[in-house]
Amino acid sequence: MLFYPRIKMQALQQTIVMQEEDFPEVKVDFQETFLGHTSPISCCRFSTSGDNIASASVDGTVRIWTYDSSTSASRNATIYCGAEIMSLEWDCKSDRLLLIGTADGGIKAWNVDAKRVVCDLSTTSEFPSVVDLKCSPVEPIFVSAAASRGHGSSYIDKLGFASLTVWNMRTWKPMAVLPLGKDPPAITSLCFNHNGKILAAAATDGMIHMFDMSAGLQITGWPAHDSAISSVLFGPDETSIFSLGIDGKVFEWSLQNQGKVLWSRNCHRFCNPENSQNYRHEMALDANGKRLLVTSGSVRAPIYQVQDNTNGMKTLAHSAPISTVDWHPTLPIFLTGSVDNSVRVTSIL
Repeated sequence: MLFYPRIKMQALQQTIVMQEEDFPEVKVDFQETFLGHTSPISCCRFSTSGDNIASASVDGTVRIWTYDSSTSASRNATIYCGAEIMSLEWDCKSDRLLLIGTADGGIKAWNVDAKRVVCDLSTTSEFPSVVDLKCSPVEPIFVSAAASRGHGSSYIDKLGFASLTVWNMRTWKPMAVLPLGKDPPAITSLCFNHNGKILAAAATDGMIHMFDMSAGLQITGWPAHDSAISSVLFGPDETSIFSLGIDGKVFEWSLQNQGKVLWSRNCHRFCNPENSQNYRHEMALDANGKRLLVTSGSVRAPIYQVQDNTNGMKTLAHSAPISTVDWHPTLPIFLTGSVDNSVRVTSIL
């Protein structure tokens, strides 16, 4: 009798897994595979227009490239950063600048037209891991989430305390440090809302922090997960925010009724602490905010229909886990970067 509840739970979990395994494969319009890297992909991002792609690998190399033969290849470049790349971010107001954050405290600003580093910044030596970078959609500023070194062996456990710095993109100087309290757990993911007035920051203790950027102060926060959060995104209508925990739980939180969950999924089959050892799982929303793509410890990644608890799709297979994802800003096209050293651009019908 003691084992009966466990058997029931295993049966329930198996049912959930079977549902996700039964997701149909995406119907593909076209797919391009980029093979310009020689080590696992750590990050890939569409530019603001979607014309260019930046991808980074763990050997410290960033490649800028295009997937459409009608787009000029004049910006194509290889950037050698000399350290593991933890974050990439395109300037929201133009396609000209790419920010690159490294594991040795470096933040490089690359001008894709001039094909050179226009600024080489450093975080304080106390916080060498530049875990995430986000540009304001309105102001010429960006925020860096840097972390001190932790004592564990997994990606999350290697991160110690957090430091959030606001940088001016005209002077390339720090403007402010956002307050997080004493010895705050590392921030893993940042996201601005549509007008740049609010910044969301997700932490390794499961908290989501919300900052008023004009005042430079935290206005609210809540415990969203029982484990570390690896990714956070504002919903398309700005009334909700999505969070992904390293336990594979995805929540959509109401911003009008704090603490209320509007929708949730459990993608533990694809994203869990066991397959989070070497990279930070992340998610991406399509232009309409209806499809949520999540990284995967499997060779396929799930695409969930937001607000729908049954339907979803799965990507075509890589030959190794999928470590980074992104959606095109306007089109039904997504990126998957993999531990198999490749990046794929997939347009779906």
